[in-house]
Amino acid sequence: MELNHKRIVVTFLMHLGDVILTTPFMYVLRQAAPDSHITYVMDEKLKDVMLYNPYIDEIITVDKKGKDNSIGALYRIARNIHCKVQPDVVINLHPNERTSFLAWAIGAKKTVGMSHFLFRPWMTTYTRLDRRTRHAADMYINVLEQLKVPIVPNKGLQIFSCPQWQSTVDDLYEAQGVSASDTLVGCNVGSAVPEKRWPKERFAAIADTLADEGYVPVFFGGPMDEEMVAEVVAGMSHTPIIMTGRLGLGELAEAIKRCRLFITNDSGPMHVAVSQQVPVVALYGPSNPKFYGPYTTKCIVLESMTDYEIGKSMKQIIREGKYKGLGVISEETVLEAAHTLLQKQE
Repeated sequence: MELNHKRIVVTFLMHLGDVILTTPFMYVLRQAAPDSHITYVMDEKLKDVMLYNPYIDEIITVDKKGKDNSIGALYRIARNIHCKVQPDVVINLHPNERTSFLAWAIGAKKTVGMSHFLFRPWMTTYTRLDRRTRHAADMYINVLEQLKVPIVPNKGLQIFSCPQWQSTVDDLYEAQGVSASDTLVGCNVGSAVPEKRWPKERFAAIADTLADEGYVPVFFGGPMDEEMVAEVVAGMSHTPIIMTGRLGLGELAEAIKRCRLFITNDSGPMHVAVSQQVPVVALYGPSNPKFYGPYTTKCIVLESMTDYEIGKSMKQIIREGKYKGLGVISEETVLEAAHTLLQKQE
């Protein structure tokens, strides 16, 4: 499919980590369509992820959990895109009902990519997501492959910053006594799924050990993580830097960029760290890191499971009741991984 000199709309109304995992796709798309106008339609609260992405010409947001949480609102947004952008091609990257409806309702000359089965009859070209053999980031790029679009090597996950975010982060670190000579180690204790959280007391122990060794632990996360972080900090002998609940997404990326290492559960902030080329110790289970793990070689993945049944969802694994949790990963194992990645940078 020829995509250059076209007006292209990409629809993707998913979560933080998922959106970041589409940034390699956006790079490859731009290389194939350097003279096209590319619009990205996304969740309003995640706009910072793509705000300064140089491969995107325009962002249109959907308040999917707020004022736009209805079929009528989605339809109005779709018709506005149709009139304003006048797209030649809509590329839909997810088969859920909401995103598929939006892609269909835009009414472009061609609608390609993924779709919920209800809307597939109206697709110009339907592509399947390869959830069995490819990492999620490559899975989205494979949509372009299936459309016979030329594929070039991508640059990995990318979130681009701006001077305002840099200044805000500088001020926040300075206010907590962080100096340029400090070596920061980021910690992310949260995850939207409780079964994907490493025990809080172990995060406390690891942070204390690293502080004893001269590193400065920094705790990240959103407002929903503040209580968990407070419990971790209460169990520490050292006083860490607290960034939890103080940062927008763009500022989060900028703050994590200052870290020498990021220790994290499987979560959106893990992908943020990868986008900033920060080495990651990632604690995994029950999701399969082969498909949703750190999209980088600068990582050590510690898994709580040894066998994965391809095609079985994380929710199915949890429901079966056999999953033992991240507690099977020891403090010693995490600390060894942290030391390995830190020493590689010396």
